[in-house]
Amino acid sequence: MKKIIIAIVLLLMFGYSLYEFVDPFTEDETVNREANTGLGVGQYAPDFELKNLAGETVNLSDYRGKRVMLNFWATWCPPCRAEMPDMEKFYQQNEVEVLAVNLTSTEEREEDVHQFADEFDLSFSILLDTDLTASTRYAIRPVPTSYMIDSHGIIQHKALGALNYEQMVQALKQME
Repeated sequence: MKKIIIAIVLLLMFGYSLYEFVDPFTEDETVNREANTGLGVGQYAPDFELKNLAGETVNLSDYRGKRVMLNFWATWCPPCRAEMPDMEKFYQQNEVEVLAVNLTSTEEREEDVHQFADEFDLSFSILLDTDLTASTRYAIRPVPTSYMIDSHGIIQHKALGALNYEQMVQALKQME
């Protein structure tokens, strides 16, 4: 009986070591994410840290586990102004977080961003990219530019230019 128990223990140890050797998911997830971070569809969206209108620090990675529409915009941009009502409707009617990153250093005054949010009665998160760190990391040209990011942090859709409500919903459905 003792030999059988020893044989079972050895077999289990061998099986576990083999599993550790061939299992692709045992590699550190952080290393995999960093190796596949970029701006293309199918890549992990680059993380960033910005302040919101209330002055609170926000990271894109804070939203892991949720679907995110990441939008880069400015108050002086006519297409950005045109898409904001649809973006608010999209946020209100769908299970998605909207992070609207304002290119704040291109504004005349930071107060313009606050007034814009009030004027359009925006309830989603508006982030201030005061030194264009996030905008540069995402190589933003033109504004608006939007990314649809799935709950795992992977870019599923990229749009250059303004989107209407139907286009936003269609991009979101493609992530399901």
